[in-house]
Amino acid sequence: MTLAQRINSWTRKVPAWLIYVIAVLPPAWYFYAGFTGNLGPDPAKTLERDIGKLGLQVLIGVIAITPVRDYLGVNLVKFRRALGVTAFFYILLHFLVWFILDMQDIGRALSDIVKRPYILIGMSALVLMLPLALTSNNWSIRRLNPKRWKNLHKLTYLILPLGGLHYYMLQKLPGEPLIYLSVIVVLLLMRVKWKHWFAPRPQKA
Repeated sequence: MTLAQRINSWTRKVPAWLIYVIAVLPPAWYFYAGFTGNLGPDPAKTLERDIGKLGLQVLIGVIAITPVRDYLGVNLVKFRRALGVTAFFYILLHFLVWFILDMQDIGRALSDIVKRPYILIGMSALVLMLPLALTSNNWSIRRLNPKRWKNLHKLTYLILPLGGLHYYMLQKLPGEPLIYLSVIVVLLLMRVKWKHWFAPRPQKA
């Protein structure tokens, strides 16, 4: 039995709902660390940054599931929906920390969105994630029909680069954000059906 087969055999026994249980632990720890004074001199900023980065990491993981299956033979598709909802949960928390703990005022928040392009980009990604989070259930798949549901969830391919760009513009040092952006570009390129693009077109009679 190959390593991929062993991993697939093990993951088949792991319920997808366990992702939701595990997902609560990192933000719970961050909030605890913030309240106990262990997040540095500006805990709100640290909390906002770390939870947002965690959301981006999980979203990258969601996009990586198909290439990992296609190229490595490891099938984690059963966890994709739970991971997508988890990514939305983290990014929503990222927004709420910024709005409640940092801005503390809707007028100031709106002014900041207008003045700072990276906040507008981040807000755009969050707004685009809303319909995906609301339709991440079996009822919505049946209601929309699988094809329309799948097309709607292709918004992820726009959301992910927006999130990577938001993180890049937010950081003063571009090293780590450039790595994230590079990974995002590679993963998106891996989803392109190159055979379709380069296949010879049928000649007209």
